[in-house]
Amino acid sequence: MRILVLGAGGYLGGHVTERLRALPGARVLVGGRSPGADVAVDLAADRPYLLAGALAKAAPDAVVNCAGATGGDAVTLAEVNARGPAALCAALREAAPGARLVHLGSAAEYGPGTPGLRVAESEPCAPAGPYGATKLAGTVAVTASGLDAVVLRVGNPVGAGAPATGLPGRVAALLAEVADPGDPEGELRLGDLSAYRDFVDVRDVARAVELAATAPGPLPPVLNVGGGEALPVRELVRRLADAAGFRGRIVEAGGDGGGSERSARVSWQCSDVTAAAAALGWAPAHSLDASLAALWEARPRSFVPDGVAAP
Repeated sequence: MRILVLGAGGYLGGHVTERLRALPGARVLVGGRSPGADVAVDLAADRPYLLAGALAKAAPDAVVNCAGATGGDAVTLAEVNARGPAALCAALREAAPGARLVHLGSAAEYGPGTPGLRVAESEPCAPAGPYGATKLAGTVAVTASGLDAVVLRVGNPVGAGAPATGLPGRVAALLAEVADPGDPEGELRLGDLSAYRDFVDVRDVARAVELAATAPGPLPPVLNVGGGEALPVRELVRRLADAAGFRGRIVEAGGDGGGSERSARVSWQCSDVTAAAAALGWAPAHSLDASLAALWEARPRSFVPDGVAAP
C-alpha cells in the first residue's frame, strides 16, 4: 500500500508518519516543500494541475493531509487551511480518483460548545475565529469533493513534541526554563485557565489516521477524534507542573481560557467520539497523565515545527 503524507514535518504529521511507517507492507511517501520530500508539492500555492502531475507520479492508494496553519494572519490561514484542501481535492479527482483521502480537521470548527454536552458530527458549526473558519472551509471542500474521503476532526492534541504555539507545549517550555522547580516560592504566570477542553493523545490521533487510511469501504464524511471528556485547562497545567516537579504557584493573569489566540471566546469544548468507535473501532487509549508524561519526557525540543502544523 502506497500512502502519501502531506505536512509530515509538523507536529501531528510527524507522529502520523511514524505510525504509518510501522504498517506491514506500507510504503510511506512524504509530500511537501522541504528538499527531502519524496513528492514536491505546496498545497497553499501550487495550481491544481501541478499538484495532479505530482500525485500521478506518486500513484498513492491513500493520501493523508496533515498540513495546516495554526497561526498567522487571515490570508495565511486561508491559503493553507482552506485553499490547500480544495486544491488537493481537485488534483486527486484528476490524478488519483480512487485514492482514500484522510484530512485532519479541527474541533475548532464547531465553535463554542454547550457546557456539559458533547458535540456530535451532525451538529451545526459556528467557528469563533479565522482559524476555525478556515479549517471548516477545508472540511467542506473535502466532504463536497465526491472523493473517497474522511475528515478527522481532532480535539486538542497532547503528547511528545507539542509545539509552543499551543498551551501544552508552551507550558512545557516555560517549565523547562524554571531554574529551581522545587522552590515553593516560584511562579508560573499564565492567562485565564478557566476554559474546558477535550484533550487527546497525539498517539491516539495517529492510530485513528492509520485506521481511517486502511479501513475497507466508504467512511462517514466527518469523524470526531478526541478524548471524549472536557477537562479544565488549569487541571492540565497543574498535572503537567506535577510531572515536571514544579512546586511553585500557578498564577492566572487574565487573557483567554484556552491559552491561545484561536481559543478565545470558547469556554467549553467536548467531542462525542462514538461515531469513530462505530466506523473505525477507535477509542482513545492513553490517559491525560500518560500524554503529559510523554510531553515532559521529550520536552518541546523533540520536534521543530516548520510553520505548517496540525489543528
